[in-house]
Amino acid sequence: MSAPIVIVGAGLAGLRTAEELRRAGYEGEVVLLGDEKRPPYDRPPLSKQFVRGEIDDTTLRPPEFFADKNIELRLGTTVTGVDTAARTIALADGDTVAYDQLIIATGLRPRRLPGLPGVAGVHVLRAHEDAETLRAELDGADRALIIGAGFIGCELAASFRAAGVEVTLVEPQPTPLASVLGEQIGALVARMHRDEGVDLRCGLGVDTLRADDSGRVRGAVFTDGTEIDADLVVVGVGSVPVTDWLAGSGIELADRSAGGGVLADEVGRTSAEGVWAVGDVAAWQHDTGVRKRVEHWTSAGEQAKLLVTALLGGAPPTMARVPYFWSDQYDVKIQALGTPSPDDDVTIVTDDGRKFLAYYSRDGILTAVLGAGLTSQVMKLRAKLTAPTPVADLLAAAG
Repeated sequence: MSAPIVIVGAGLAGLRTAEELRRAGYEGEVVLLGDEKRPPYDRPPLSKQFVRGEIDDTTLRPPEFFADKNIELRLGTTVTGVDTAARTIALADGDTVAYDQLIIATGLRPRRLPGLPGVAGVHVLRAHEDAETLRAELDGADRALIIGAGFIGCELAASFRAAGVEVTLVEPQPTPLASVLGEQIGALVARMHRDEGVDLRCGLGVDTLRADDSGRVRGAVFTDGTEIDADLVVVGVGSVPVTDWLAGSGIELADRSAGGGVLADEVGRTSAEGVWAVGDVAAWQHDTGVRKRVEHWTSAGEQAKLLVTALLGGAPPTMARVPYFWSDQYDVKIQALGTPSPDDDVTIVTDDGRKFLAYYSRDGILTAVLGAGLTSQVMKLRAKLTAPTPVADLLAAAG
């Protein structure tokens, strides 16, 4: 009897890969390992509807799904190492699991700020358990400090304001989302948060946190010497790929300057025979020849299809893929198609307060479209990103 296909990581990417194996007609054994005790769940609502108390469950599939699909789901299982020669993985409980094909889908873990004291009331948000704790503490909070104005920080700021909590949002860069969307769009996002009453402070960091005699956070001192009061703190300064368990395996990893992660080709093959990588942890090769990680919800499903097709010996589809991501902040859905970069040229086409539309370009060619509150205008431009499109032509057509 041959060994199973083993998927390490029971998040969205791991689940989608298991589903795609069955959808493609694979009838062999599939084992899905997750280190959390909760079945696969959806992460995007955690910073929005879940933390606000509007929904209680973000589970993606009920338990009977895994039985029906003959997928062995093993929860609370931490993998500590892999032997690619023997094709086995080691578990924290001392057990080993043999594999025929290994798929790495371990995702990310949140960064923590070094040098800040470990006091009560300070949180990160990645896992469902994090969101549960944060939701419980939000109910009694008066003033929150959010460190980092990336997508998680901005979404939490919006959720906290909806709950009536005063929010200070601190970001070392010139604007929110500057490292992802650039300063021009970041300035529009900053305007939205300030209009909602957020005390947004850019160009600053946190020097230290203040705590009371019980060890509970009560405030913070910023790098410019100013102080604020806060009874709830969330650190949202990005995440790092979960790859420590691959140490000594010989599987090639991207260096820290490239964002880390497991190096893979355009369909997820790693440097080790029979080992693949998918999702947030995977630095896939892209059309530009660069291998990088893409931390988007839709990308997990697209990668799973490509990986499974290649793993089962099929030819990958030739259809051009257009990356897509979104972020819900207040009553506004920010959406992007393509690959926006902070180094791109940005043309703001529409700016109507809460709603705006922008084109990103390099050397005059469209690279991405981003809109806030303008879903139809963004989505109708998807086809323009499948072939080189001069931004000047789009602007001329718009009159």
